[in-house]
Amino acid sequence: MIGGVQNIGRITELRNRILFTLGMLAVYRVGAKIATPGINPEVIKQFFDTQVSGTAFALFNVFSGGALEQLSIFALGIMPYISASIIMQLLTVVIPSLEALKKEGESGNRKISQYTRYGTVVLSIFQSLLIASALESGSFGTGAVLDPGLEFKLMAMITLTTGTAFIMWLGEQITERGIGNGISLVIFSGIIVGIPGGLAQLWQLVQTDEFSLLQVILLIGFVIVLTGFVVFVERGQRRIPVQYARRVVGRKMTQGGMSYFPLRVNTANVIPPIFASSLLIFPTTITQFTDSNSAINRFFQDYLNFGGFWYNALYVGLIIFFAFFYTAIIINPDDVADNLKRSGGSIPGVRPGKKTAEFIDRVLGRITMVGALYVAGICLVPVLLSIWARVPFYFGGTALLIVVGVSMDLMAQIEAHLVSRQYEGFVQGARMRGRLGQ
Repeated sequence: MIGGVQNIGRITELRNRILFTLGMLAVYRVGAKIATPGINPEVIKQFFDTQVSGTAFALFNVFSGGALEQLSIFALGIMPYISASIIMQLLTVVIPSLEALKKEGESGNRKISQYTRYGTVVLSIFQSLLIASALESGSFGTGAVLDPGLEFKLMAMITLTTGTAFIMWLGEQITERGIGNGISLVIFSGIIVGIPGGLAQLWQLVQTDEFSLLQVILLIGFVIVLTGFVVFVERGQRRIPVQYARRVVGRKMTQGGMSYFPLRVNTANVIPPIFASSLLIFPTTITQFTDSNSAINRFFQDYLNFGGFWYNALYVGLIIFFAFFYTAIIINPDDVADNLKRSGGSIPGVRPGKKTAEFIDRVLGRITMVGALYVAGICLVPVLLSIWARVPFYFGGTALLIVVGVSMDLMAQIEAHLVSRQYEGFVQGARMRGRLGQ
């Protein structure tokens, strides 16, 4: 793979895709530094430094790449789009017309994507209104708004909604014209840029004797081991053997043989923790922007306090639910069984058709449960570190999963481009040798 990466500069299309991706991510990072008009950035920064540590807003701030603590034009980040995607996927299951659209193929998926964009704008307007109201009420600190009033609210709503819409468009452009999944890379870049600040904070804690050098070494070693474990599990898969019989196609006899149908341990990848975090941030947001003595606020603070038992229990439950839900969307055992039957393939010892679908469904259910528990365990790492190791800052298991998952996916796509180019070169060379032989 290292030798292949060295050849990236020689492949014009791949080089252009990578440069385009880097350019779009650079634009995103510039926008994350531009403050929303009408606010005092120093007051917002002071609020996040003193009040937000150890809350759900810390995770939200990580996903936004620090844009939230600066209340930049990209403060809402990509979370409204993720929330809209969750809603649309759930509605696709329960509304027959949307399910029919999904079965139409590419045209139906385009319509669903369009509905998701509309939902993103609606959620962004609602969330931006909450943030604007909270700014004026002093929830982010006294003096956060320079000139309160209706004009500020409208300006903040337009700015933040437009920022999210632009990020959504930027992610789609990366997916289409760049390399990798654009939305995942936007989240990935926001996490990566926070690493130097986290290391600086860790060094500051060592200098003030709040964290010993031995603890730092143990923490770094733990992170390295945990990262290696995540990479190992992400590569893990269950290979179901498939036997193909010989068939006559036209006048030719196709060669039978043995192949495999791979099932990844973590088929849903980082989707479950992102979806779960997105849903759990919503009630926490309400507690920040409502009267602290209200019944709703007290309920959320008592039972859904960030890092509390019920919060973590619900977090694990949502991760497991979305792991099964998203895996069911990606892999349909009935469709897999039908495709195998049409192509002349069968699983040894299992009858084709319904029995094959039941076998795949059973194996998929077991492996999905293992993957869901693994993801939930990794995402609970911050809680365990804060309780047992007394780590005084946020270390996100969700962020680690995203970084590792996106990195592996990005390298796989780059490798696929390299392999395809090498194959094309091999075919062209074979044709040229054939012509010279004639």
